Amino acid sequence: MLTKQIPMLAIGISMMLMAGCHTEPPRAPVASPAVADNGVQGTVVGDQRTSLEAAADNADSSSDAGNAPATAGTPAPRIALAPNAPDSYVVKRGDTLWGIAKVFLRDPWYWPEIWHVNPQVQNPHLIYPGDTLHLVYVAGAQGGPGRPQILLERGNTVRVSPSVRSEPREAPIRTIPFQTVAAFMSKPTVLSTDQIKAAGYLLASKDSHEAASEGNTIYARALGGAAVGMRYSVVHVGEELRDPDDNAVLGYNGIYTGSGRVTRTGDPTSLLMTDSARESVAGDKVIRSNEDVALDFVPSPPHKGVDGRIIAVSDGVKTIGQYQVVVINRGARDGLAPGNVLGVYHAGAVIPDTAKKGFTGGGTAYFAEKVRLPDEPTGTFMVFKTYDRLSYGLIMEAKDIIQVMDRVSNP
Repeated sequence: MLTKQIPMLAIGISMMLMAGCHTEPPRAPVASPAVADNGVQGTVVGDQRTSLEAAADNADSSSDAGNAPATAGTPAPRIALAPNAPDSYVVKRGDTLWGIAKVFLRDPWYWPEIWHVNPQVQNPHLIYPGDTLHLVYVAGAQGGPGRPQILLERGNTVRVSPSVRSEPREAPIRTIPFQTVAAFMSKPTVLSTDQIKAAGYLLASKDSHEAASEGNTIYARALGGAAVGMRYSVVHVGEELRDPDDNAVLGYNGIYTGSGRVTRTGDPTSLLMTDSARESVAGDKVIRSNEDVALDFVPSPPHKGVDGRIIAVSDGVKTIGQYQVVVINRGARDGLAPGNVLGVYHAGAVIPDTAKKGFTGGGTAYFAEKVRLPDEPTGTFMVFKTYDRLSYGLIMEAKDIIQVMDRVSNP
């Protein structure tokens, strides 16, 4: 019995060895997309990166893809798409409309040109985490090239059933980071002349203190519409901000001294100081904290030519970076509106042309012709609040050092 089994065992071992000789090496596991997307071909940007990170990664991986000629069968859109623009994108918490626009477009301010709202969706302009944005092409007239459009597919659809577990929907995607704007508006460091005229003022503090600090009760006047529980910031008016073009006063540097909560209405209004950065004195301005700023706008170029300068920056820093609030000397009367996007340019230096040879050029700086170098783009600026002659906005991108007095103009 044993002698019969040995040949069979040998045959089995031989077959296994032969099979092993022809076995393909194991393949690397294929990464599956983070979010299933039925019927969509291409790369789905649905991982843990935010839209800004995804846009930066796409640009780095194909820096010159936008200059490549269109291949056969590929539509030639009028709007330039971003390198490696995905066929779809799943919106995530922490995204901004600006960042999402950069995923699809080379110039994000053209977002309204390709955004196609779905009339069957309530409030179609609102985008929420979990929604999917699809890049499609619409055939042009008379067989012309296809035009890119972004279609919205709602996520987290709730179907009515006998038993439904409801959960509150997350906040919609903002155009720009809300926290940055809220911090600036609640602790203003730049005041327009319009704000100063409309603001209330600190009259006195309880017990005749010359200066108020945290825990003190203060009395303020001209707080129209104040109600118990409302919060106000106390701001000391600092030096003037002048327009470099005509030297007109556009606003003032604001020095945040503290904040308080209304405990009793009337004239004067009583407030309890809940925060103190420095002493508050009579005459300081009392401004409503967290002033409402509509952030549901979309990126867009100005309707007409704008040419201005950065005249101030929050926090008093000298070198300006991404998401810092800056003030420019152009406003509503210049045609600016929230959502308008401007390019930031550093003025080219004026240098002597010492390379020129000859008696007048001489090769010396004293006699050499003076030449101004071209202005160089350094970043992108988006307006979020306008006044008559000035606007507040965020530096959305900083490609190089940005400073006060740098020029802003149409992108």
